[in-house]
Amino acid sequence: MTAKDKPKVVVLGAGWLGQELCLQLQASGCQVEGTRTTANNAYPWSRVLRLEQQQLEHTLSLQQAYWVCAIPPRARKADSNYLATLKQSIELAQQMSAKGFLLCSSTGVYSTDAGHYDEQGELASKASTRINVLRSAEELVLQQGGKVLRLAGLQGPNREPGRFVAGKALSSSSNARVNMVERQDVIDAISSVLMQWQQAQSIYNVCYPAHPTREDYYRYHCQQQGTAMPSFAATDNVDRVIQAQAITELGFSYRYPIYCEGSIPLGSK
Repeated sequence: MTAKDKPKVVVLGAGWLGQELCLQLQASGCQVEGTRTTANNAYPWSRVLRLEQQQLEHTLSLQQAYWVCAIPPRARKADSNYLATLKQSIELAQQMSAKGFLLCSSTGVYSTDAGHYDEQGELASKASTRINVLRSAEELVLQQGGKVLRLAGLQGPNREPGRFVAGKALSSSSNARVNMVERQDVIDAISSVLMQWQQAQSIYNVCYPAHPTREDYYRYHCQQQGTAMPSFAATDNVDRVIQAQAITELGFSYRYPIYCEGSIPLGSK
């Protein structure tokens, strides 16, 4: 594929995930614009997009681009204007002749009950405010012909599990199953969908296909970091597993393990 054939991409939310996505797309020859509420002058592709008095302000210019919404989860609160920003961004994308709109959502939209959840899995019936916002966001995007990636818990550079749980008292069970994915696998999944937009289905889960217990998972990462193990509130088995193989039909493959699987017993997957 020549540089001329590479897609143009607008990334909303050039934070921990979105900024790295912008950098890698640019390195591959794509034209990129990535937004923050204030521009980051370190990057020539940095643009402004923010909601001021319920009106969207922006400095975007890319026409006929694919749009990726990677606005961080902390912005997905009822009082964050996330949904209003998303709605007006979708309208702006249409005005700028966008080729497609991709939303980074969360596998947290699924039921918290034990079970195996693919893209048709049961959604949470008693949802938190954040999950209700996520589900409303998905509906906004899907109603306009966009696509949704439901991401499992993210790990990667500067998000090392062995650091952020060190010595903490966790409310979960030590025998609950982990649903996580490395940032690089997410970036590769996004790229796969953009490159095969017409063939791609409307919703994909993105989650590494190994599901160790929380105790095994955190023991490995705490050993790697030399930090104290967290404690857990319970020991009951919670076999809640996100199934995320459908996206491999696009030629995508998971290449970045969430931990070294041979270092400690995995248990069942």
